[in-house]
Amino acid sequence: MLRSLLSRLSRRAVERLVAEGIRAETAGRFVEACDRYQQALKIMPGHAPAYLNLGIALEGAGDARAARQAYLSTLEVDPGNPYAHFNLGKLLHAAGNDAEAARQLQAALERKPDFTDARVVLASVLEAQADAEGATEMLRRAVQERPDYAGAWFNYALLLQRLDRIAEAEAAMRRTLELWPERADVWLRQAELLKLLQRLPESEAALRRTLALDARLSGAYRLLASILLDQLRTEEALQVLVAGREFDSDGYTRACELFMLNFDTGISTEALFERHKAFGADVESRHQPFTTFAGSRDPERKLRIGYLSGDFRAHPVGWAFLPLAEHHDRARHDVYCYSLFAAADDVTRSIGRSITQWHDVTPLSTEQLANVIHADRIDILVDLSGYAGISPMDVLASRPAPVQASWLGYLSTSGMTRVDYRITDAFADPAGDAERFHTEKLLRLPHSQWCYRPPATAEPAAEPPCARNGFFTFGSFNQAAKLSPTSRRLWAEILQRTPGSKLLLLGVPPGPATELLMQEFSERGIAPNRIAIEPRRQLEDYFKTLRSVDLALDTMPYSGGTTTCDILWMGTPVVTMRGERSVSRSAASILSVLGREAWIASSPQDYVERAVALTRDSAARRGLREAMQASPLMDEARFARDMEALYRQMWRAWCQTVNS
Repeated sequence: MLRSLLSRLSRRAVERLVAEGIRAETAGRFVEACDRYQQALKIMPGHAPAYLNLGIALEGAGDARAARQAYLSTLEVDPGNPYAHFNLGKLLHAAGNDAEAARQLQAALERKPDFTDARVVLASVLEAQADAEGATEMLRRAVQERPDYAGAWFNYALLLQRLDRIAEAEAAMRRTLELWPERADVWLRQAELLKLLQRLPESEAALRRTLALDARLSGAYRLLASILLDQLRTEEALQVLVAGREFDSDGYTRACELFMLNFDTGISTEALFERHKAFGADVESRHQPFTTFAGSRDPERKLRIGYLSGDFRAHPVGWAFLPLAEHHDRARHDVYCYSLFAAADDVTRSIGRSITQWHDVTPLSTEQLANVIHADRIDILVDLSGYAGISPMDVLASRPAPVQASWLGYLSTSGMTRVDYRITDAFADPAGDAERFHTEKLLRLPHSQWCYRPPATAEPAAEPPCARNGFFTFGSFNQAAKLSPTSRRLWAEILQRTPGSKLLLLGVPPGPATELLMQEFSERGIAPNRIAIEPRRQLEDYFKTLRSVDLALDTMPYSGGTTTCDILWMGTPVVTMRGERSVSRSAASILSVLGREAWIASSPQDYVERAVALTRDSAARRGLREAMQASPLMDEARFARDMEALYRQMWRAWCQTVNS
């Protein structure tokens, strides 16, 4: 009887101490909570709840190692405890031990099949193990079990987006907003998804709501500006970015502004260059560059080339880079890629198989990434993004490599003194003219800065579309943001000069942009039945549409690059106007390499005259695909050798400087 009484008193004391520990833990007093649980365990060493709660309190106090031991002790005295398996699984996942984390979380679900939290964490573990389908199924079941679980819906939406299941992701994010209507970050994510679905007015409204909830979210300003630009509202877009400068702690909003200014006809080339220089100087002032490098200064040794980009994927930069990656002379070069974009596709995986080492650097800070590149002993670091995508300028300002260059991703200056070179060609950046608008030294490839491999298999048209249709069709396939007022005015004049002709504009989102274009053409006397405006299409359909027009009209001031190659590959001529900026000469560069200088205009009126003349040139299409195949644009091996020769030139120059 006495033993029974003592046992009851001990249990009550333990229960009281555990209750006190829980109250302290709830109040955030983790050290006090740990003390109470440890006292309870001295009285009753096999008390599983005390061990479990001790683990939770130790986690709260930041002692993950001791917390893990507490959960293991829980399982020793209570092997079926699902909460101990769950908490241990979370800890292991945080430590990167995903294999063991998955086993613990699966054990928790075996013992408690309706344990939705365990299902959500297991989804994260499976995603980390590259089992995206398994992770998706876990989250699908989680939201099915608990339809009001906002966090699970949010994770489900993000995962569906990464799997490119955008419509499903938007529906899941919409459900998240029903449960979390005041979360600005969720509204921002929803806006991203609506943009991908080309529902731009809805995306704009979601971003206005985002900023009303939290005006400090700098990413919302950049996305809103992008949406306005796609709706041909360039001035509004730039105004939004100006408003976002106040919250631009990382400089990305100002970088986005520089990119968008390339679309603006209202800024001079000189002023645009000065803006780049001012931003470059500001970025460099905030970063101390590396000054010592571990590699040998032998000018002829094997080189380590690093490429930095957010576009190693199905993207114009990824498509252009893949042939170079595959044709690099690996006996003379080790190739490293640092990806600023987490999602992977077939292009990503092909690049990864072709190089020496792949780094997904999305989790790293600027400083950490610079340290990784420096530790890899990269000799030449090549930026493929610039201000056109995920900007790596903070990394370049740290100068983690002795030689730094830019190529292709951003066809303009960085404005930085620590980017030594910009790789281009003599057509895109003529010698003696382009230098004054660059802080970098321009190195020109002997043939072209473009390396083109068609990403689709469609065949060109067997006969000109006008022969089938009975009328001549002009077309524009550049992104909507490039359809400047100047371009639209000249296209209307071309249509006025060619009665019965029609114009196809592909890639324009439905809504305000389409309405604006139809209104403008109508005001210039062009009947609505002569204008066809269609949204962006999937890759194969896009290529088939390229062969449905008789002549493609390039845009200005931002010319088409990869799009121009696509059009020519499909056997369709292109007329362009050479401009003052580097971005204004992309199509001119490609046409010059192809020997089609007659399609390059020197002025707006010349552009109209050449376009009109081409409606009468029945031989213009003849042999275009064959000319592309035979040109340096598609000679991948030669392009790689030309690029490597420039790298060797850069390296020898650096070695000569430091050795002297």
